[in-house]
Amino acid sequence: VEAAIAGHPRARFFLGSFELKSKRHDRAVKHWIIAAKLGLDGSIRVLKQCYKGGLVSKEEFAAALRAHQAAVDATKSPQREEAAKA
Repeated sequence: VEAAIAGHPRARFFLGSFELKSKRHDRAVKHWIIAAKLGLDGSIRVLKQCYKGGLVSKEEFAAALRAHQAAVDATKSPQREEAAKA
């Protein structure tokens, strides 16, 4: 829980999974949206399934996608791209 509060994306993702198992779907979705906004790809996949299942609205999913892409773009740099090539 402390890691999620500190902003660790995977911790948020796992909290979402825990909330889902506890039948608290709204809380699970909130955790996954936060993790997606922090750039975690797995959260986008889960949110896509939630959207297909009707747990997430089109607007919520679109906002999460935009925020996810912004987070991913923010981590890109020429140095990282060079390191990935090596």
